[in-house]
Amino acid sequence: MNQPSAAAWFAQFGVDEDLIRPALGLATQYGADQAELYFQHRTSTSVALSDRKVNRVHTAVDLGVGVRVVVGDQVGYAYTEDLSAAAVNKAAATAAQIARASGKGVPEQVRSAIGHPNFYPVSRSWADVPIGNRVPLIRAWEKAAFDADPRVEKVQVSLADGESYIYIARANGLRASDYRPMTTAWVSCTVNEEGRRESGSYNLAARDDLTFYTPDRQERLVDMAVDRALKALTATEAPAGELPVVMAAGSSGILLHEAIGHGMEADFNRKGTSIFHDKMGKSVASGEVTIIDDATIPGARGSLNIDDEGNPTERTALVQNGVLNSYLHDEISARHYGVAPTGSGRRQSFRHPILPRMRSTYMEAGPHKPADIIASVKNGIYCETFSNGQVQIGGGDFAFYVRFGYLIENGRLTRPIKDVNLIGNGPKVLAAIEMVGNDLVVDEGGWTCGKDGQGVPVSQGMPTVKVGKLSVGGGR
Repeated sequence: MNQPSAAAWFAQFGVDEDLIRPALGLATQYGADQAELYFQHRTSTSVALSDRKVNRVHTAVDLGVGVRVVVGDQVGYAYTEDLSAAAVNKAAATAAQIARASGKGVPEQVRSAIGHPNFYPVSRSWADVPIGNRVPLIRAWEKAAFDADPRVEKVQVSLADGESYIYIARANGLRASDYRPMTTAWVSCTVNEEGRRESGSYNLAARDDLTFYTPDRQERLVDMAVDRALKALTATEAPAGELPVVMAAGSSGILLHEAIGHGMEADFNRKGTSIFHDKMGKSVASGEVTIIDDATIPGARGSLNIDDEGNPTERTALVQNGVLNSYLHDEISARHYGVAPTGSGRRQSFRHPILPRMRSTYMEAGPHKPADIIASVKNGIYCETFSNGQVQIGGGDFAFYVRFGYLIENGRLTRPIKDVNLIGNGPKVLAAIEMVGNDLVVDEGGWTCGKDGQGVPVSQGMPTVKVGKLSVGGGR
């Protein structure tokens, strides 16, 4: 697909240098270490089906600009959905007032960003896909779910997609842009066996076009939703107490993301609130543990060509062979630490200021076969499907909810279990990892990370991992 440049795309809304230059002049009128205009145009469509009927078709369009002015650690921010010169200039002047400092504006000489790889090329824009192409797709998923087992009595299905054009104009002269596609599919099933009802769901997401939904992925989408619902019919609660825990490859990365990854975002460390703030260069895990935050995985939900400051993204090694190696930096924290940004400055939309955020966070594969890891546990639990959790960033304490798993008895997976609570401390769990499997899976689920009221799309992954001991509790 030949996509228009972001500059050309925004020209239809009157965005050009005649609009940008005066606004940046106002943004930097009192002095600024950095300032930018962040233009965004986003469209989205979703269709949903329940009770064999299409019960929702929704489209949305969002357009606006956010203005950020940075003076030291002080950030002034304002936004407008009106792209007229008067409205953009007012937002720029407001942001400058909030971050006010004495001095002159930053000189400007327009320069384009260095060309960057495209980690999510598409052959067809979602805007060119008719609703009539989407509905047969979700109807097919519904039919496949009902056909999978006679106990399936209710199916809900949805398909959401969209695309976003962004254009960044910096006061230092930088101009950078990106086109960002996104799609998410979801299937939920309710099964009924002699009056006992249970539910299960599964979802897939990517920065991709309609070709993402290969026959294999569509089959997995349906089969996993049905399988989880059926598994819940026979699953029991987990035993309580401190037990060895084996985390399955894939979605177990949620624990890595929440309990450890947030503590490695540089703003928490710059402020001294993360438990990792004084551990740079020190051992925090066994030598088998390497943790990566990567924006460059082709098509991954968490991937980015550039971050929201216009900087190139990268694969950042947070922990290298057990040693804390890097934090995740936006430009403010990078300047504080005297290092280069890691391309981790992100925002939910033009309405939100930039924060250092994760992208695709995972643990690299280790040397052990998954079967050997399970065989090393006499009595413990195997956690397969994580749902959500709560984390206290400063101390790293967490509580996670595991929807499905299995008991491990004498080195073998036995009875299915459900509704498991894991309670622990992120740094302590990191230090308690005893074995890392050779089966890394970066999960394709539709994960969204929340921080300071902002949600951004992310990916996460894990190989099979054994934690020597964790507090386990049953019940929702």
